[in-house]
Amino acid sequence: MNKNVSIHVLRDSFATHLLEAGTDLRYMGDLLGHKSSKTTEIYTYVSKTNLGNIKSPLDKILNS
Repeated sequence: MNKNVSIHVLRDSFATHLLEAGTDLRYMGDLLGHKSSKTTEIYTYVSKTNLGNIKSPLDKILNS
């Protein structure tokens, strides 16, 4: 099966992978050439992977 892939899809995938790898949004914005942080923030809704990895600071205290 052939899929049409545009440069926009590749750019979005790149940004999503950066976010999931833990790259700070400010650095992502610079890499993507965004002038506004609001533009970079659109990628935060895409990444659901990191949501499950968030640890509460209280968990660290309670498990010590």
